[in-house]
Amino acid sequence: MNRKVIAAALLLIGCLGLAGCSGDDDATGLASTPISKDSDTTTEVVNTEVTEGGTIVDRPVVDGKKQSYLTGEWKDEAIVDRRPMAVMIPNNKAAMPQYGISKASIIFEAPMEWLSCTRLMGVFEDYDELDHIGPLRSARHYFVYESMTLDAIYCNWGLTVPLAGPFINSDRVDNVSASVLGIDDPSDEAFARDEKRKAAGYATEYTGIMTIDGYNAAVARHKYSVNHRDSFEEPFVFAQDGTVASYPDMTDVTKISPGGYTNEASGGGYGHGLPYFIYDPSDHLFHRYQFGEPQIDEYNNEELTCRNVIFQITSGEYYDDTTGYLNFAMNGLGPAFFFTEGKAIPGYWVRNDVDSESFKYYDNAKNPIVFNQGKTWICLVWDQYEDLITYE
Repeated sequence: MNRKVIAAALLLIGCLGLAGCSGDDDATGLASTPISKDSDTTTEVVNTEVTEGGTIVDRPVVDGKKQSYLTGEWKDEAIVDRRPMAVMIPNNKAAMPQYGISKASIIFEAPMEWLSCTRLMGVFEDYDELDHIGPLRSARHYFVYESMTLDAIYCNWGLTVPLAGPFINSDRVDNVSASVLGIDDPSDEAFARDEKRKAAGYATEYTGIMTIDGYNAAVARHKYSVNHRDSFEEPFVFAQDGTVASYPDMTDVTKISPGGYTNEASGGGYGHGLPYFIYDPSDHLFHRYQFGEPQIDEYNNEELTCRNVIFQITSGEYYDDTTGYLNFAMNGLGPAFFFTEGKAIPGYWVRNDVDSESFKYYDNAKNPIVFNQGKTWICLVWDQYEDLITYE
């Protein structure tokens, strides 16, 4: 096993003269000097082998289909053009299994208070065949910032009132929220209790679901924009059809973990489930494990997989000494590791405006990361625990 140090990425940040810390209750972020970004998606990435065909630049409609902004895959034009839903999903053992999560195009994972466990936010664009998603749980403001990156409609059941409340209730966030203390304009039509879970003895907080029909009704009642707004920026650069971003000069990986394989310091929040990913070259996918077993979606009894994994490292702090709420920098610049096609690529993320700009991802030569078409799993890692990141 190789315990990887983030020194190269941190050295890059230092050389660029970027530094910062977070501390604003409403606008978490690194105070930093913006760097120039090359938005030309035809740029070749150093040490990346992309076969002829290059990257996706234009998205023409062919036979009613279009390449997704979230996965690069061909989907119905209406699905690609509409705004996704960003759904808060618990990830502690008492909540397992989740229902519908395998339909998410992107999964964002981050620690919860006191580093007790992680929570997931599934970003769904292709959800029409589902009748519901569940269980649902409460909002944390750093998840909301991530949802804004994707121009998503944010869906939650509960919230940290002092941190997420003023934010969600502002006109900055289109949300479908269950009726709880701290939500000014709830969407009761979207939420219900799962009677099967109640009968099975699940704790009440793990029985809440969001129905798809109810979600659509709430979006219509709130008069939210259904399709992507003009401010939306594509979050990823994808390899074009028939091409593979293979990174031949980068390190081969088989098993990767955002928090190590022991409960050391709660794994920076990942110690509860000790999640990891196993790369299978036969299907070119990373297979997700936690609690010592494959993570399964109850909807189809299939194992969760993804084509790309990001370990996104950021500064953080405790909001106070009583609640254990966490505050993470969601803008500025920080180191990252990118995993695709069985390779590990060190680099960094950058985002200068949390309201109107997507995260951008680069290798250490300042070239955009080219992702392979498919789903992406993003693990937010507190920089105090970055030495727990492992890949072998």
